[in-house]
Amino acid sequence: MNASASFKARLRVTPVKDELVAPKQESSVLQDRFGRRLHYLRLSITDICNFRCNYCLPDGYQCKTETLPLTVSEIQTLTTAFAALGTRKVRITGGEPAIRRDLPQIINACAQTEGIRKVALTTNGYNLRKQVDVWAQAGLSALNVSVDSLDPQRFHAITGHDRLHAVLHGVDRALELGGMQVKLNSVLLRDYNGDQLEPFLEWVKDKPVAVRFIELMQTGDNAVFFRANHISGAEIAERLEQQGWTLVPKDIDAGPAQEYQHPDYRGRIGLIMPYSKDFCATCNRLRVSSQGKLHLCLFAEAGVTLRDHLRNGDVVGTVAAIRRAVEGKVSGHSLHEGFTGVMSHLAMLGG
Repeated sequence: MNASASFKARLRVTPVKDELVAPKQESSVLQDRFGRRLHYLRLSITDICNFRCNYCLPDGYQCKTETLPLTVSEIQTLTTAFAALGTRKVRITGGEPAIRRDLPQIINACAQTEGIRKVALTTNGYNLRKQVDVWAQAGLSALNVSVDSLDPQRFHAITGHDRLHAVLHGVDRALELGGMQVKLNSVLLRDYNGDQLEPFLEWVKDKPVAVRFIELMQTGDNAVFFRANHISGAEIAERLEQQGWTLVPKDIDAGPAQEYQHPDYRGRIGLIMPYSKDFCATCNRLRVSSQGKLHLCLFAEAGVTLRDHLRNGDVVGTVAAIRRAVEGKVSGHSLHEGFTGVMSHLAMLGG
């Protein structure tokens, strides 16, 4: 038995069934009525998170549903349907996806789906050092790790966990493995890490890692914290440009970040600025919740239930439901008016 076969046997990955072969479409590219092509699926596999980040879940995760999350089989059906519609990238998010013991099987199911070229994961890195080898073997091609400060005390104050060094050791291991795109996510917080640009710049001097600064967003339950801590990403962009950093053209399946590069640095700096002008103009992604609801936007109020189709392995029905739903995708969010939609906490952002 070769190494690949041995690994699949150890994971007990169920082969994709014949009926999950992507149906032929007249047009394989999913496009909304504003001409935006949707190549990118962000898939939540759990709402649970084991961190208590002050900007997200300061009181810890509070269970609000007894419904079980999508199974590996349902995820196979989902990714097959999205691949039939031109999706090329799947990002697995949470909550904290590594809480699920079957995460390697989920990664493998996505990676083995015909048409899917990139499988990414967003994680808080709690046990990254122990798990990243298995994820890589399962087919993970991109990794985003939440690191809101490079100072251990500040990291502890933000996340509720004194695990910065362990998380960074996991990042180092991911880089050692090679072949995996690695990025760090840092939410901008005026009172906690607003002065941390220089340490991050120093950190990426010799590391091929992109650090993306994410503007704090107002959610359904953080209005007071938001007013005290929001920093505009435009302030960071201005400082970067003054220091000789230049914008990098986006790949077709890239996320919302504007990435900057500098000839003297191996790494890059990215900015995710949902309050910026035309943020939604290049939207290329759809979201599916851990309960199987399709969300046309993170800030949309309601989702379209796909689970009946997924439970029955119905790829054709899933494709049709996605196509119908996308007809209702709006041109942009209403964050400036304080409308936060379905996003009750920032764990749903995924990074």
